Amino acid sequence: MEHTKEIADFLRGRRARLTPGEAGLTDDGRARRVPGLRRDEVARLAGVSSEYYTRLEQGRSANPSPEVLDALARALRLDETEREYLSGLWARKRGARRTPEPPQRIRPGVGLTLDALERVPAFVLGRRTEVLASNRLARAVLTDFDALPATKRQLARWTLLDPEARERCLDWERLAADTVAILRFEAGRHPGDRRLADLVGELTLGCPEFTGWWNDHRVLLRTHGTKRYHHPDAGDLTFAYESFAIPGSPGQTLCVYNAEPGSATARALRFLGDWATPHPDTETDTAQAG
Repeated sequence: MEHTKEIADFLRGRRARLTPGEAGLTDDGRARRVPGLRRDEVARLAGVSSEYYTRLEQGRSANPSPEVLDALARALRLDETEREYLSGLWARKRGARRTPEPPQRIRPGVGLTLDALERVPAFVLGRRTEVLASNRLARAVLTDFDALPATKRQLARWTLLDPEARERCLDWERLAADTVAILRFEAGRHPGDRRLADLVGELTLGCPEFTGWWNDHRVLLRTHGTKRYHHPDAGDLTFAYESFAIPGSPGQTLCVYNAEPGSATARALRFLGDWATPHPDTETDTAQAG
């Protein structure tokens, strides 16, 4: 990723989404050529000069202090994920050294945890949304990632490119847009990741909606929320999902899809649990990719 352009595009996009009223300003009545706040308004809110903010937005200021970045984040109403993303972009623009990351593998104990979660879908995601391991209910509700080559097990690839995903995901457009925002955040954290760049290129060519979502510069981290799917045999399923960073395994996230006890989804999961058969010796198969 070219950091100067990414910083400029991100800051422009964030100020374009804010109105003066949302930022606590009184509209002065001047015509606005573009939506959102002007540069001088962001500068005033952040307590810096217009000239300095212009240099920041153009990526020409080499080393803004943490205090300045914090003031910008407040002015632009950035959430915690966006703050982390912006700080990371500046750190990498300054040439901060990055430690090479080892191949992605799950610990045996994480695999045992997945097996123990036999009543709900659960899986482990790594960099590039790679499905490093999944239990049998996750494979039944989503798709059989274990049947794919290890280098093709990205959740993003399935969500955006597989026609089955559009049928299974009842809120496909929202889910797909969120997936792109997660990839955008990953791209900011791993600017030299060739495989991530290749995945973005593949999604650009294969998903008509991808470019618009990518150019929005929205960033997102997996946390929690609601997801809805339609299974051809079990019907509609509604999950409260939770995501947990795995201690000692940077970049790995345990995702659990919980069902309300006694709900139609819980009953459907019991049906799927009886119907889905585990793969021999691959209950927690891993995508051992770099």
